[in-house]
Amino acid sequence: MPWETTDAMEQRRRFVLRAMDPTACMAELCREFGIARRTGYKWVERFRKRGETGLDELSRRPNVSPSTTPAEVQLEVLKLRLNHPTWGPKKLLELLKKRLKGSQRVPAASTIARVLADAGLVQPRRRRSPRSHPSSSERVTPEGPNDLWTVEFKGWWRTRDGRRCEPLTIRDEWNRFLLDIRPLESTKTAVVRPVFEEAFSRYGLPATIRTDNGSPFACTRSLVRLTKLSAWWVALGIKLDTIDPGAPQQNGGHERMHKDLAAEIERNPSADVRTQQSSLEDWKLSFNTERPHEALDMKTPAALYAPSTERYNGQSPEIVYPDAFHVRSVNGSGHIKFGGNSRFLSHALTSWPVGLEIHEQELNICFADLCLGVTNLQLSTPLLGTTPQ
Repeated sequence: MPWETTDAMEQRRRFVLRAMDPTACMAELCREFGIARRTGYKWVERFRKRGETGLDELSRRPNVSPSTTPAEVQLEVLKLRLNHPTWGPKKLLELLKKRLKGSQRVPAASTIARVLADAGLVQPRRRRSPRSHPSSSERVTPEGPNDLWTVEFKGWWRTRDGRRCEPLTIRDEWNRFLLDIRPLESTKTAVVRPVFEEAFSRYGLPATIRTDNGSPFACTRSLVRLTKLSAWWVALGIKLDTIDPGAPQQNGGHERMHKDLAAEIERNPSADVRTQQSSLEDWKLSFNTERPHEALDMKTPAALYAPSTERYNGQSPEIVYPDAFHVRSVNGSGHIKFGGNSRFLSHALTSWPVGLEIHEQELNICFADLCLGVTNLQLSTPLLGTTPQ
């Protein structure tokens, strides 16, 4: 009969004691115990060399494994993870290749995942049921750098001295390149606009800018959600892509970046705003030049980004309308006058010229390339505006 698992040691002891008898027949004895002769000879040999301790089960793990990840490589993996707590095995693998530079055999991503799990550095993901997010309009899909910039304020936190830190982030959607990140003292246009003037001067003008509905990017109570800042963008020839209210998933890539920013920077705030800005600049450099992205074939954003060919000269743009249009300037109260009538448009358009196109009994009102809406010639009916996409 085969070894009884409940009393294997006793079975082996009885077998070897009978096998040690010079008159015993090994073949018959092995048939009686239901084991192969090779197994029988193995246990007899172990008993002769080590006594009863030789009858214990030995570990099947080899003494030397050529595939074992060296300790120094495992240590490097753990260092990288501690420096980049949101990076997964694939991203860490790309950085590890650069660090080792052929001096060590680079482990597979699955090995890196196992090292992280053994060190307790992997948090189980919470499963979520899939949801559909309806959108009232199709979002812009970029096909190259500067086709679409995404802009948003990161939720604020306080530095260790109690000061409020609320960074503005500007990002290229196509290659994830982080153009700017800086904490500002407020979200007012007078504070935010200089940041964009600097970004436009350095990187050129994007074709489209995507924002949420927060100040100073959009105003849900304003005509086509225009603000003074977004009106300036339109005057520069930039199209607006404003996400639907309460639909942050329509700017999901930017939100994902903010999630990493929260995990790596916000959870360990700096002593003050000045040192916080320094840490944000370091994070930006790492995000652009070190962090690979699966959507970019594990390349870094900096490897794919190039400035726009549409340059910014810092001058106030001149808006030119077709000869058939009637041009009116929006006064300080946000009104225009036409045919002896006055119509309120938006305070965001103050001092900007708008174009009026007569079509039969309707009046189309445009600002640069943006259609503001349609009314009748007497400006007495509500202005039917369109939402920028």
